[in-house]
Amino acid sequence: MNSRFSLFLIALFISSAIVDAQTEYSPSEITKIPFLGTGTPNADPNHSGNSIAIIVNNVPYIIDCGAGLIRNAAKLTPRFGGEIEGLAVANIKRAFITHLHSDHTTGYPDLIFTPWVFGRDEPLEVYGPEGIVEMTGHITEAYREDISMRLYGLEPANNQGWRANAHEYHEGVIYTDSNVVVEAFKVEHGSWHEAYGFIFTTPDMKIAISGDTRPCANLVEKCTGVDVLIHEVYSAETFKERKEVWKTYHSQFHTSTTELAEIANQVKPGLLIMYHQLYWGATDDDLVKEVEETYKGKVLSAKDLDVY
Repeated sequence: MNSRFSLFLIALFISSAIVDAQTEYSPSEITKIPFLGTGTPNADPNHSGNSIAIIVNNVPYIIDCGAGLIRNAAKLTPRFGGEIEGLAVANIKRAFITHLHSDHTTGYPDLIFTPWVFGRDEPLEVYGPEGIVEMTGHITEAYREDISMRLYGLEPANNQGWRANAHEYHEGVIYTDSNVVVEAFKVEHGSWHEAYGFIFTTPDMKIAISGDTRPCANLVEKCTGVDVLIHEVYSAETFKERKEVWKTYHSQFHTSTTELAEIANQVKPGLLIMYHQLYWGATDDDLVKEVEETYKGKVLSAKDLDVY
């Protein structure tokens, strides 16, 4: 056995021993995780476009902006019978985009303009991969007439809330304030060059969001030991019935339940939450059972408007 391989085995043993214990999860009064949409590009009326909120001390941070996120955010506020005051639409001022696929960005105009109509009086701060600045410029230009009418017509609109300051990031810490530290890490999403996941560190919790990804070593390395791992998934069982062309696509762009179980066995999160689910006839219970065949930690399949 050569010395390099011996050192590798020693390092692997030490790292395995360090993370061997399963992280314990308990609900938080400080940090809440509402699912504003768990959907995919498929037009499923029960699953709005992909979007998650992380609420810390009643301050909202939005991850991805699929179609319907603002209305689902409103449903969770006291005004519409919910309990999360921090999701009052005018309070939504920060967003983080994992990648620029349409199912993660078709709600971006809604994220920019609707909170303004509801009274947001400062620009939206958006953090996205390369291309987000250009996309933001095109959106605000496309809505030029709307902006002008609201500003200079009879509507009492302010001249700040329609603006969006876009910031392009690369891997590493991309945002900090008194509530959160946000770290971006690269993932492997087929042929996308700029696709990321995030780790949100709050005063009492560490939350990882995979974004869209196939299994990749960087995700395992960055997410090991988190309190919550939120990970995309597709059914390994119903995948078997897909056409070969789609099998090729999905295996390169996404993660099966079987693969997710292997990831979770390495990451050992306190709680594993599946989202962006591709069912193809399976149910949420089916997805959980498929993961539980080889992963014995706590696992759930999120639905729109679930709050953890």
